[in-house]
Amino acid sequence: MKTNRVIRTPGGLSLGLDVRAVTVVVLLLLVALAAGVVLIGTGDFPISAGDVVKTLLGNGNAGQEFIVNELRLPRVLVGLLVGASLGLGGALFQAVTRNPLGSPDVLGLGQGATAGALVMIVLFSGNAAQVTVGALVGGLVTGLAIYLLAWKRGVHGYRLVLVGIGVSAIVTAINGYLLTVSDIVDAARAVVWMTGSLNGRDWDQVWPLLGLCAVLLPLVLANARGLRMMEMGDDVSNALGVRVERVRALLMVAAVLLTATATAAAGPVSFVALTAPQLARRLTRSPGPNLLPSLCMGAALLVTADWASQRAFGADQLPVGVVTGVLGGVYLLWLLVTERRAGRI
Repeated sequence: MKTNRVIRTPGGLSLGLDVRAVTVVVLLLLVALAAGVVLIGTGDFPISAGDVVKTLLGNGNAGQEFIVNELRLPRVLVGLLVGASLGLGGALFQAVTRNPLGSPDVLGLGQGATAGALVMIVLFSGNAAQVTVGALVGGLVTGLAIYLLAWKRGVHGYRLVLVGIGVSAIVTAINGYLLTVSDIVDAARAVVWMTGSLNGRDWDQVWPLLGLCAVLLPLVLANARGLRMMEMGDDVSNALGVRVERVRALLMVAAVLLTATATAAAGPVSFVALTAPQLARRLTRSPGPNLLPSLCMGAALLVTADWASQRAFGADQLPVGVVTGVLGGVYLLWLLVTERRAGRI
């Protein structure tokens, strides 16, 4: 079934519109927002979805306004923004590497951010703000190291994945060492952070994520055409006028920033960046990076997983990173089997 439509503007320009992809984006946005509303109403003091909407519109009572606007809304917004950032970052990495395994989880960016956070916790007993900065710096340094080590007259996708796997193993070993030399209090604090959780998140985590997404999303979408052409190969892209290395470096920096900032805000939430782009592509049935569908899928996945963990185990008993880790691990095994049967690995 053909879903592309051509829209002609008054100026004589023709714009292609993938109706199925637009429909998927709209539906995923609705799912993410609906899950967010339900999640806000979930907790020790349950609130119906209707009352949540009324309170968000300013028509709730004083108790509801405090619970919704001060306690639960920031947590849900962090979940939406972290999921969106991971989904978009994962789509960028998979498009740049032209490999479904080219996600921050596999490349070691999450482990690098974890190393930065552990350094601040174990060596400096840093507060929450310092741990956040450490995670951000760790992710950026790891991303830069992977790019430089993979460089050889350009960056090849499979070389980037292989270097990332090696760096991930090294950083994981460093993280293990940091845990062994820490005292029991810092070790417990570090393990809690490493699970990935939305517990205790407030407006201090919302604004940096929102500002970063507001800056990076237009930048990424402006280079989406070049990214789509790069999937045909560097030689073809160069012939079509795409500055391949410039676009690749710019989008990788954007992906690293998105991933590192999301990890700094919520800890290393596993496998959202791996699964969201793949699920989005299967829904849209469209080639190319599927940037907006991946962003919306990441947001919907994370808030839905957080709601499921709260409904099954309570708000403070099972961090969302455990749920995404289990589901993502199963999906990764399925993906590896599929790729092997197809002869791609």
